[in-house]
Amino acid sequence: MSDEFEPPPPLVRLYPEANVGGYTKLDGLVEFYTRIGTLVDDESEVLDFGAGRGVWALEGTTELHRRLRTLRGRVGRVVGTDVDPVVMTNPTLDEAHVVGLGDPLPFEPGTFDLVIADHVLEHVNREDAPEVAADILRVLKPGGWLAARTPNKWGMIGLAARAVPNRLHVPVLRKLQPGRLAEDVFPVRYEMNTRRDLRRLFAPHAVHVYGHASEPRYFGSSPTAWRLAAGVDRLTPSRLAPTLMIFVQKAGRKTAP
Repeated sequence: MSDEFEPPPPLVRLYPEANVGGYTKLDGLVEFYTRIGTLVDDESEVLDFGAGRGVWALEGTTELHRRLRTLRGRVGRVVGTDVDPVVMTNPTLDEAHVVGLGDPLPFEPGTFDLVIADHVLEHVNREDAPEVAADILRVLKPGGWLAARTPNKWGMIGLAARAVPNRLHVPVLRKLQPGRLAEDVFPVRYEMNTRRDLRRLFAPHAVHVYGHASEPRYFGSSPTAWRLAAGVDRLTPSRLAPTLMIFVQKAGRKTAP
């Protein structure tokens, strides 16, 4: 375990395995980025879509989390885009671009082997969703992958987030997660957050979606909230799991280097 990281008390109380390595058997980051690791090699061109400031690399996480999440140095190139100029300070990127809302990605068709959208799709507006999906597919090579992780519109997190007006997200999250910075809270739209929407937006390409219920870190430091959330997760059908793991493979074959 990293010397900097101490698992929060609710984590080790409800998931005793977190005492060893700082992660649980339900860890969504470990699940998502382990699978991503099977899709890239040392020559892969990767786009981190909505990369932000790389908060996960700047704040307390385990060494395992940082190692899995950091692709820079393990692949050919990592490029990041975001609407916020803070992306220019992201230490995990080889190259960064500020891209305005609704603007096309500034890359040639077929540039990337993999596009990552980690907790980004929930912020896309209804009117922009078809163009966002089409532009991601445009910059992917034939046979390349989109890997996305996002709240399920019909899962517990999605329902709770939509019940809170966007103007109240900052104060509500500050209460649940005292360490959460205002600049890391963004309006939610949930226009690309159901299996039906994803298959429609990314047709006719291969769309693989499955639900995942991680430990309820979203609920801050309250053991009671964690217990309630974990109990709901155990009783929830997989189609209503809080998080959707999305892997879309663009049609066509990769060309030989």
